[in-house]
Amino acid sequence: MLGMALDEPLEEDMTFSDRDVEFIIEKKLFEEVRPIRVDFIEAATGSGFKLTSNLAAGAGCGGSCSC
Repeated sequence: MLGMALDEPLEEDMTFSDRDVEFIIEKKLFEEVRPIRVDFIEAATGSGFKLTSNLAAGAGCGGSCSC
């Protein structure tokens, strides 16, 4: 399961920016789950970040790929 937390980059991490927000992820984890999509959603039950990746798809094709 992917999650988000505030942290500082370590030597084994990589960083990238999207819409002026900097993200940090372990290089090994990123290779396993890429691509990762980060969206901010607002719903009646609340708002927050939604992370999606190929990890959720298991061995098959998930919603974030174009098969």
